[in-house]
Amino acid sequence: MLLPQIRLESQFAQIEMKTNSAKQTIEQPRAELDLQQPPAEMSINRTPSQFSVDSTEARADVDMKSIRRRIEEFAQNGYQEWLNGIARRAQEGNELMRIENGGNAIANISKQNGKLFSTFDFNIGFVPKLGNVKIDFEPSKLDIEWKVNPPINNTKIRRPIVDYIPGNVDIQLKQYQNLKIDFANLNFSGIRYEMGI
Repeated sequence: MLLPQIRLESQFAQIEMKTNSAKQTIEQPRAELDLQQPPAEMSINRTPSQFSVDSTEARADVDMKSIRRRIEEFAQNGYQEWLNGIARRAQEGNELMRIENGGNAIANISKQNGKLFSTFDFNIGFVPKLGNVKIDFEPSKLDIEWKVNPPINNTKIRRPIVDYIPGNVDIQLKQYQNLKIDFANLNFSGIRYEMGI
């Protein structure tokens, strides 16, 4: 015996999802480096040392005089002797002028003029005399000046280039829902006939 059957075949709807991932790119351009360091400027001013030795007086002590100095000394000595001679003659004239006051003026004048040599007192001496060599020394001077130049920085920075594509989700209906109804072994009996449905 065949029992009547109703067959139902259903199909669910299906959703299709396509995901596009987000994309991000970051590019960092190199910075333009422009860095200059001017050199420091140094100036040195040097005054050389001076060393001088003046031995003129020491040479004069040993009778090594220049012609000019000898002429100056002879002129000075001659001038001094001339003044001494004028003073002596004036003194002698005064003594002779007062001869009437007594005294032996002519004998005294003859006695004074008759001395050919004079007595010199001399003790230990040093040639050249101590301190006649004059030494002068000026040390050198060194002036150092620095001029420090600061660095020149013309560096240009570059900002990063960021490119971003946002992600998205694409939702579509992949398959529609469906319902199939089927009948089996189902007969319709009418008047004098029978029919399968």
